[in-house]
Amino acid sequence: MENAYLPDVVEIAAIRDETYDTKTFGLRFVEPARWEAFQYRPGQFVEVSLFGVGEAPFCLASARDGADTFEITVRGTGSVTDALHNLEVGAQLGVRGPLGNGFPFDEVKRRDILFVGGGIGLPPLRPLIWQVLNSRGEFGKVTVLYGARAPADLVYKDDLERWRARDDVEFMVTVDVGDESWTDNVGVVGTLFPKADIEPQATVAFVCGPPIMIRFVVRDLLSMGLAEEDIYTTLERHMRCGVGKCNHCLIGDKYVCKDGPVFSYRQMKTMMDPG
Repeated sequence: MENAYLPDVVEIAAIRDETYDTKTFGLRFVEPARWEAFQYRPGQFVEVSLFGVGEAPFCLASARDGADTFEITVRGTGSVTDALHNLEVGAQLGVRGPLGNGFPFDEVKRRDILFVGGGIGLPPLRPLIWQVLNSRGEFGKVTVLYGARAPADLVYKDDLERWRARDDVEFMVTVDVGDESWTDNVGVVGTLFPKADIEPQATVAFVCGPPIMIRFVVRDLLSMGLAEEDIYTTLERHMRCGVGKCNHCLIGDKYVCKDGPVFSYRQMKTMMDPG
């Protein structure tokens, strides 16, 4: 970004319904040259503005795979998100970014990788999952565990089936409450841990989901023997400016928007309890 406060203009190139209240938007820069400069890492986010409505942060939900678009996945929960859901292909938005630090990638090569996603917490993990799978030979065992409240709440159903079909990925999915057609696990995502083949000392875990889910998953991972520095998650705060100026996302001496939103559990412990 030449100016961190000035958004670039993008247009909606595609819209995909994920669930009854969640949509994925494919966005394309109006100025094609801007795409070349838009280099980002999984875990980073963008500030999306609807002219005359407002601005809100969304994680980048797609990897750079040769296309000229990037994706955000949006659950309708407020004025900005509801307004986004009412737009159609061709509508224009403002985008600032990429912002934040992103997940480690080169640093965790040759390790076993465990992804644990809950509900709408899968979008931040999705680009990292694909980045790891596109470099599959550089990592050890890859496990993807995903949970949602009900079958209707599962996002990226096509991706889920592709991951399930691979013989170089251990994939399991669960829901809190099944229906008459559900044949997979029933229970919170942590109930999948005993069924997964995880070697704690060899594993790096990436966890995203609702705060209560993250709390219990991290507790379980620590009890299994994973190191605090090998558990990564994303923090959610009201990141208004996205560049560490407005203080809305300040925790201790860290700005979630600039120093995060990705933190290891060891870093999070220090932020929450400086003593």
